[in-house]
Formats: sequence, C-alpha cells, structure tokens
Amino acid sequence: MADQVKKSSGFWSKYSQLLVPLLSILIILAFNFFRCLIIGDFTFFSITITNNNIGNKVLTGNLISILNGASELAILAMGMTLVTAACGGQDISVGALAAIAGSMFVKVLRSGEITILTILAGFVACCAVAILFGAFNGTLVSVFKIQPMIATLVLFTCGRSVAYWINGGATPTVESPLITAIGSFIPGIPVPTPILIVVLTGVILALVFRFTTLGLYTQAVGINQRAARLNGINTTWIKLLSFMILGVCCAISGVIAVSRLSLINHETLLLDVEMDAILAVAIGGNALGGGKFKISGSVLGAYAIQALTITLYAMKVPSTDVKAYKAIVIILIVIAGSPVVKAKLSQLWKKIAAGKVRKEAAAG
Repeated sequence: MADQVKKSSGFWSKYSQLLVPLLSILIILAFNFFRCLIIGDFTFFSITITNNNIGNKVLTGNLISILNGASELAILAMGMTLVTAACGGQDISVGALAAIAGSMFVKVLRSGEITILTILAGFVACCAVAILFGAFNGTLVSVFKIQPMIATLVLFTCGRSVAYWINGGATPTVESPLITAIGSFIPGIPVPTPILIVVLTGVILALVFRFTTLGLYTQAVGINQRAARLNGINTTWIKLLSFMILGVCCAISGVIAVSRLSLINHETLLLDVEMDAILAVAIGGNALGGGKFKISGSVLGAYAIQALTITLYAMKVPSTDVKAYKAIVIILIVIAGSPVVKAKLSQLWKKIAAGKVRKEAAAG
C-alpha cells in the first residue's frame, strides 16, 4: 500500500506544476462557454476555414487567435524560464532586445532584394546581435554578480533607442510575400506560421534538454550555486548561456512581430511584453527564485494570458481597461499557484490517494 501511495505522490509531484496553467486555461474557456450560453452565441468557439486576401484557405476564430497571438510571448517565456531557473531573477529587457533584433532584421532585408537567402541572412544577423546583447546582460549577472532585474534595466532603458538608430531613425517597411508568409500563413498551410514557429522552437529546446545536460545543470545552478560549483559545473557559463538562449528567443519573437506588420516600429514592437513573459513563467509554476523549471508550464502560462486578453476583447472591454482586468485575474492565478496553495493541494492529493488505496485493499 505504501508503494501505491508513493507512486500517486510521485505522479502529483511530476505533473502538479502544469495544473495551475491548465486549470487557468480551462476556467477561462468555461467562463466563455457560460457567457456564450447566456447570450446564445457560441461563435467564440467556432473555427472556420476561409480564404485570405490572396485566396489561400486558412483557419480563423478566437481559439486560433489565442494560439497565434501568444506566439511571441510563448517563445519569450521559454527563454525567460531558463534565465529565471539559472539566475533566480528575470530579464526585463526582452521587449527592447526584440526591437533591436527586429531592426537588424529589417536593415539586412532592405540591403537588397528580399529572397529566402536574404531572409536567412537577416535572421542570422539579428540572432547574432541578440546573442551579443544577451551575453552583455549575462556578463553583468554571472561575472559581476549584479541582480538580473537591475542588470537588464540598462538595456530596458536604452534598447529601443538602439533599435531606432539601427535604421537611421526611420520606421521602414519590408513588404514581400515571403515576409507576409512568416507573419501570417504559408500558402497551402491553413495554420498560422507563428504557431508552427512556436512548435519548432519548443521541439528544438526539448531535444537540447533530452540529449544534453543543460536542463540538469541549469536546475542545479539555480537550486544551489555553491554545490553546483563544487560538483564541477561552470556556473558562470550556465548563467551566461541562459541569457544567450533568451537572446535567440528575442530574435525569433522580433522577426515574427516585424513580419506580422511588414515594418519595424521600435517604440511599439512588443511593448510591455516583459511583464507578460515574467507572469507566464510564474503562472507556469516555475519558482521565480530559480531552480527546478518546466518550459511547457511557461508556454501554457503564455496561452492563459492571451486567452484572458481575447476574452476581454470579446466582451468588448475598452482597451484602456484591459490591463486592469488582467491584473485582477492574474493575481488570482498567481495566488492559486503559490507554494502555500500548492502544498495544501499536495497534501490533499496524498490523502485522497491514501484513502483510495485503503478502499482497494479492503475490497481485495
């Protein structure tokens, strides 16, 4: 019986972190279901196939908008999770860094005819720049031991000005069917391209964690840096690497954001996304003080935030009030995922598992 209880407890420990973001999404969807039931209109849940402006069949609907609209946030949340886990702090410059990467992407594209090779060159260039700035942030944190939020405040303050300078103070456009395909749909594929990019990014990170020790070392550094160092882990490099990976995530998000509008606006591109990225990590059940992490939880957290945003817009809440309503709901979600509440739920799960085992033993 003890083994069965232990097995049930192990199941809870493994999957409890995903409970809060999953429940958050389910509660938001349930709220929309009852709202639609009251007004007698279930178009919120409808997914249709329509023809876009160039005649391709594409998927549309609020559920698709949630998955599509959260793409940049989900990718940033992946990188933010690694920084949080390794450094016990958050990077508040991700929006500014995405703007810098987007500006570099546009600058390369405007250097000649926009082709697949030009786009690849632009992506490599913006990744290189983002990794460089990420390494700058990482050096301040890992070498000079500056708290992450303070260290990244430098780039948060000046980053959008740097993005402005890259293109000579202009907000140029990059109109091309290839760019449009990155930001919306690839001809013949009805699923929005940003959703596919999120999946690809997640798969690459999953493979990295599966075939390397990066995930294990990141958790070890976040849990106990001194013990990790004594066990031969280069803690400085792990922290630096986490910021560099976040830089790549910023570059990918910047490219998507630029491709959606076919232009770069350094002032508005992914504005205020930093707070949503941190919230996505928190909602995903990751400790903001570092240590054990689960990237899938952060991605679900990003979708929960976007589902809430789409819900508020569907209810015709004024855009000026959306942030206030989001703040109230997010506070409730974060409290539900707090260590105190999770500990109570864990105890409850153990009691339920023990009672179930006793009943089975009595019946047998």
